[in-house]
Amino acid sequence: MNKRAIIFYILLMILSVIVITVAVMRDKLYILPISLPFVIRSFYKIVKIYTSTFSKIDFLLNAVENGDTSFKFYENSENTNERMVNYALNRIKDIISNARLNTIQKEKYYELILDSIKAGVIVINETGSVYQSNKEGLRILGLSVFTHINQLSVVSQELREAFASIRAGEKRNVTVSNELGEKNISMTASQMVVNGSNMTIVAISDINSELAEKELESWIRLIRVLTHEIMNSLAPITSLSNSLIDICDDSQSDLAKGLTTISSTSKGLISFVESYRKFTHIPAPDKVPFSIREMLERVVVLEGEDSRIKVSVNPEDMLVYADPDLISQVIINVVKNALQAIGSLDKGMVDISVRIDGNENTVIDISNNGGAIPKDVADNIFLPFFTTKKNGSGIGLSLSRQIMRLHNGTIRLSSNTDTTVCFTLVLA
Repeated sequence: MNKRAIIFYILLMILSVIVITVAVMRDKLYILPISLPFVIRSFYKIVKIYTSTFSKIDFLLNAVENGDTSFKFYENSENTNERMVNYALNRIKDIISNARLNTIQKEKYYELILDSIKAGVIVINETGSVYQSNKEGLRILGLSVFTHINQLSVVSQELREAFASIRAGEKRNVTVSNELGEKNISMTASQMVVNGSNMTIVAISDINSELAEKELESWIRLIRVLTHEIMNSLAPITSLSNSLIDICDDSQSDLAKGLTTISSTSKGLISFVESYRKFTHIPAPDKVPFSIREMLERVVVLEGEDSRIKVSVNPEDMLVYADPDLISQVIINVVKNALQAIGSLDKGMVDISVRIDGNENTVIDISNNGGAIPKDVADNIFLPFFTTKKNGSGIGLSLSRQIMRLHNGTIRLSSNTDTTVCFTLVLA
């Protein structure tokens, strides 16, 4: 803005107004045509100068409001005052731009913190719109995108109503059953005000999943202690019995036979304990993309290309990102159980189907028609050491469950009827 020009035109206008006033008072109206143009011109120049500056400010505000900070006012003008104004406006633009950038960075920072929390966090406003949610919250709810609580009607109407009615300080439990299994969701609410709007922060957790994980961890610790103590006791017995056998003169004596029995029994127990050690020492998954159809075809070959096993994959060229060795071990365990279930049953079949669900998870269903599993057995099939087989170890399904957990996936008995027994594996 040209200060000298403004002062000049203001003084000129004041002087012209005085002249006009005096002329009117003394009836010298012939002076008006001379003075009036000076007043009009001075007023026009002042308005023009201010309008130019205000138009720049208006442009700045509109651009920043629309997120455009790529512009820059010309700072090399010969007019010193205009150059200073443009420089000041550029500084204002930079300050606002940096403030917005810092806000975005902080939002990203807080978003990363939210995503690292094991509990689900959902923030909703008064109209039910989702202001913010973290990855764990979406996983628990079984949604890939969550923008309004009305979307929960697809998951569970009871869950939608719970989100709509929960108030700060309340705690609720909601049971949700869907194709991924049954979840008992615990909800805790708190409230805060953001930009004048009341926000409800709902923390959610899958109680069943947490309990199962704690249970699994307890089993692993117990097995590690037991196997360590048993191995420490068996190792010297095996070594000592072998040494005594070597120095025994008569290999056919009762003493030699007894020592041989002790040695072979000790070795058998060591082998037995080693099988349980596998349950507690599963390597971290080495995830790579692989063809699920090719892997299933190899499983069928391992089972003697049994014609009773049918495989379907949709789409045919589906790739899965996981550890192929560990996942194939899970599938082999379930398929072996399915084949044993149908036994020599006439028209017995094992179906393996792979698909992508609505949340883009890979779902593998392994079913058979060998008859329902008794309820007391079905309730315990994933427990370590539990088995109904004469020579079973009881770690097959519990090992499979742990492998799926390491992949952030699940395995469950999804159907248990006389016509269909189905185990469902879900890989996120």
